[in-house]
This record gives sequence, C-alpha cells and structure tokens, in this order.
Amino acid sequence: MRGIARLWRSLFVTNRSLTAVVLVFVACIVIAVATGFWLTWRLAYVAMLGVPLAYAWSRVNLGGIEIVPERESDRLQEGGVFEERITVRNRSWFAKIWLEVDDPSDMPGHQAKRVVTIPARGSKSWRVRSSVTRRGLYSVGPVEVTTGDPFGLFRHTRRFGSAHNVLVYPRAVELPSFSVPAANLPGEGRFRRRTHYVTPNASGVRPYEFGDSFNRIHWPSTARTGELMVKLFELDPASDIWVILDLQRDVHCGEGDDSTEEYAVRIAASVARYFLMANRTVGFMSFGRKFDVQEAERGIQQYTRILESLAMARAWGDVPLGDLLANESRRFGRHTTVVVITPSTDEAWVEGLGALQQRGVKLAAILLEAGTFGAAESSLGVFASLAGIDVFTYMVKRSDDLLAALGSGTAVDEVRGVADA
Repeated sequence: MRGIARLWRSLFVTNRSLTAVVLVFVACIVIAVATGFWLTWRLAYVAMLGVPLAYAWSRVNLGGIEIVPERESDRLQEGGVFEERITVRNRSWFAKIWLEVDDPSDMPGHQAKRVVTIPARGSKSWRVRSSVTRRGLYSVGPVEVTTGDPFGLFRHTRRFGSAHNVLVYPRAVELPSFSVPAANLPGEGRFRRRTHYVTPNASGVRPYEFGDSFNRIHWPSTARTGELMVKLFELDPASDIWVILDLQRDVHCGEGDDSTEEYAVRIAASVARYFLMANRTVGFMSFGRKFDVQEAERGIQQYTRILESLAMARAWGDVPLGDLLANESRRFGRHTTVVVITPSTDEAWVEGLGALQQRGVKLAAILLEAGTFGAAESSLGVFASLAGIDVFTYMVKRSDDLLAALGSGTAVDEVRGVADA
C-alpha cells in the first residue's frame, strides 16, 4: 500500500508534467491499436523514447559537480553581516545547463539562491551577503543543487557539504556610566584610590625612585623617555556583580524586537559589558529553557560566555523570579551586588530581594514597564514596592533609548515621590 501511495503521489501530485505525458502515451497507444492511425503511433514512440532521455539528461546534469562554500565566520553580532562565497566547479566535459544553486538557512533575511550555467571544465563563484537582524543560533547549508530536463518532466536535487552553525550575539549598548550600590569594599565605587600593592589595575607611570621593585618597571615608557619609569596601581574592586535575567514565560509580552524578552536580553548584555570592560567580576544567571549560570569571572572570555548564553536565551521558563532568588541565594554574600532584570508585575519577587538585602547583599533592579509593551497590568506597583525597601531602580519603557534610560539610576527619594504621587 505504501508503494502504491508513493507512486500515486509521484505521478499525480509532485510530477504532473510526467503524468500528462504518460496519459498522452496511453491514449495514443489505445487510439493507434483501435484505428491504426500513423500519427498516434509516432506520438507514442516519441513519448516512449523522450521520457527515458529526459530522465537521463536530468541525472547526467548533476554529475561531475563540486561545490565549495566558504563561510567566513560562525560568530556574529546582531546587526552584522554574514558573508559567504559559493564556488561551483564543473569537472566533466559537458556543460551544465540551468543549475539552481541554493544554500538554505533559517537565518532571517538570508537569500543565496541563484541559477547558473557552468561551461565544460569551468567554474563560477559569487559572494552572498546577508544582514543578521536577530540573535540566536542558525543553521546554514548544506548547499543544494537542483536541475531538470528541458521538458520539465524530472527534477533532481543533490546536497553538498554539511550544515554550518552560526551563533548571533545580541547587540549591547555601550554605556558611558551605570550606577549600582557599592558593596563597601576598599576599591568600590566610582573613584579608585592608589595603592603601593601590585593589582591588576595600572593607572599610570612615574619616575623610578630608590627602593622601587624592578618588577614594577614599565619598559615601554622607559624606552620612550630614556629614564626608568614604574607603574602606578589602584585598588582592585573585588566585589562580584551578578546579572539575573528573568525568563519566566508568563511575565514577558510583546513580539519581535519590541518584546520585553529582546529588551531584557539587550539590557543584560549592556550591563555585563559595562562592568567587564571596567575589569569587574561578573556572573550571570537565568532560567529559560534550562537553568543557565555563568560563575562570576572577569575578562573578555567571560563576556563571550555571557553573550553565548544571551544569544540562546528564550522566555520559556516556568520558574518565578522569587523562587530563583530564594534557591540560589547562597551564591550571594555581603560583598556582592545583584542586578535583576525583569518585566514582572508580580510583587512577590520583591520579597526575595528584601531577604537578600537583610543579609547585606547590595541590590539594583532594571524594571521593564510591561504596560508599554502591551501587558494588561502596569509595573507601578512593583516600582513602589522596590522604593519601599530602598532598592536602586531603573525603569525602561518601550521605545526608550537604553543609553539614556540606563545612563543614570533613579534615586530612592525620587522613586518614593513617584510612588506617593
């Protein structure tokens, strides 16, 4: 039964031109046998010989082909350009006519289809540029070559190579300043103090003085000035910054680039970038499709790991933010600053922040105004609750410029004034 169904689908659904030829052939045979008319016999001979020749043509046209896709990168930033070069080589002594070459992908905006004719022992190549407009993990390839016969009776497709994964990082805003409560460590805050200890933060150079250690000599400056110069160091801000992204399914709203999910991911990337560029120790936590945690570290590699997590982040989680804070509270101590990013209008998670605050954890919240993204409820109630426990709060609305919205925090007294009003 499956064989009959496959034959029926092949003849009457996917290849209707061949079906028409077969019906004409059968009709010619019946008429020729019944009447002996010479024209119907010749039409039957043409159909009987033409169909195998068309099939052979379509198969031979795919032989001797070599495809070389050159993809320059597998890591991109949202808003960047994905480039690849596709080269088709014909190794046979016959020209390849009307080859439909495509490099299929689920990447939005990626179009690589082209129809080419390759001369005998020749080649043709072209470059494809696609603007990447959305973060995520995408698959490109394998390259597909489709061809057929001049009568359109048969179409055959052959795949070359394997799939190539492209990870697109979210776009981060370069924040000139971003304020959070200090954890009261020696080097904490906006201004650093110089120290005679060797730390990772070198602030400048000065002339060598008697008693200076030789491992503090800055040799490039010494070569440039012609006298010994030593490095000046600053106290290292040793507190940890934890960025917690709320990915609970029920609290997010909106679609596409105007969704709370995309805004929250972009904000998380921007905040992580700001602190890591300042040589701070940053950790990341979220619960979307799975629990994702990046332990607090510093450096460009940590930023890359956080971007990889954010590229795959989806608001598919079923764990409320309050439960996540309670379950993972052991990670946060007195020398930790926690930055929470959420559009949640449920005030229950504010109690979780209050419990952390009682243990000496410094807190900051970036609250997405869900009402401006299409939610039925407003975030003003959560805004007032955060003001009640003195949490340093930012409010971000739809269409806000993140550079302006996160450039300065909302003072607690101002928050109270808004809440009282």
